[in-house]
Amino acid sequence: MITISLCMIVKNEEEVIGRCLDSVSGLVDEINIVDTGSSDRTKEIVGKYTDRIFDFEWIDDFSAARNFSYQQATMDYVLWLDADDVFTEVDQEKLKTLKQSLQPAIDAVSMNYHLSFDHEGNVTSLLRRYRLVKKSNGFKWIGAVHEFLSVSGNLYDSDVAVTHSPLSHDAERNITIYKKLLESGQTLSPRDTFYYANELVDHCEYEEAILYYEEFLDSELGWIEDNIRACFTLADCYHNLNDKNKELSSTLRSLAYDVPRPEACCRLGYYFMEQFKNDEAIHWYSQALHYKNHQQVSFQNTTFSTWLPHLQLCVLYDRLKQYDKAYHHNELAREYKPNDDNILKNKKYLDEVRKNNLGE
Repeated sequence: MITISLCMIVKNEEEVIGRCLDSVSGLVDEINIVDTGSSDRTKEIVGKYTDRIFDFEWIDDFSAARNFSYQQATMDYVLWLDADDVFTEVDQEKLKTLKQSLQPAIDAVSMNYHLSFDHEGNVTSLLRRYRLVKKSNGFKWIGAVHEFLSVSGNLYDSDVAVTHSPLSHDAERNITIYKKLLESGQTLSPRDTFYYANELVDHCEYEEAILYYEEFLDSELGWIEDNIRACFTLADCYHNLNDKNKELSSTLRSLAYDVPRPEACCRLGYYFMEQFKNDEAIHWYSQALHYKNHQQVSFQNTTFSTWLPHLQLCVLYDRLKQYDKAYHHNELAREYKPNDDNILKNKKYLDEVRKNNLGE
């Protein structure tokens, strides 16, 4: 059976670090915590789990800190988490099984990253990230912000998931790092250009964000998934600036990179739905439901391929007085969101309409 070193970088995480370590401490053979300048009780709490606590002077570079944390590992494989990540009980069992069965020939293991949930507990957005890597391979982190672990070799996609469960977030941290880099005269890589544009959107600086998204797309050096996300977020920027034509063209631009994704289909469906072009809208929402995701590492927002298109199809078929079809799609939406007020109101309304139609 393989051995695992957990390596984390932390700063002022007293509210969440205990929860994180509780979920993983029994599954790893070593815990290495690199503190980048905590002034709260983080170190005190961590000390209950491990004495392998290391200080690292923060230099506005996440990769530098993570690479330092990896240098402390002494076991076969290195696992990384953020302080506001946890393994649920189900995924603790899956990780235990993975540890017992993983073949030493595997160089890196990806896990799903569950980013957000609806009120029913369904995962609404997720992506895959490489979480467990062979120590002897010396894989490195790259990027000052939104860093990524560069892996190669014999890769394995596991069924283990890490759940992101933040309590708070320093909204200024990342954008400040990027602005310091730009002010120092550094040129952002295409990847950093994309993530800086995302930070600008988060700060409602839409016109500035558009410039950086265009620079990113014009470079033609982006990963296809980032290209597609850039198109959708460009559409959001133009929506916020009330430019419907450019909002539409940005959505259509995503089709240059792949077959229509569910999000593109829903955006196009809504475009036609607003104009009461019901047949066209039905076509696009139906397409959203037919998409099969073969990109395991891509970002996924399941909203656009599950309840949302069904709910919109319910509205559209109701417009056309095709009440049985409307009811069918509302029931399919209700499978995902059984307590949603709008879906329950639709059911009550459609039950009555269908009853009256039968009585005619």
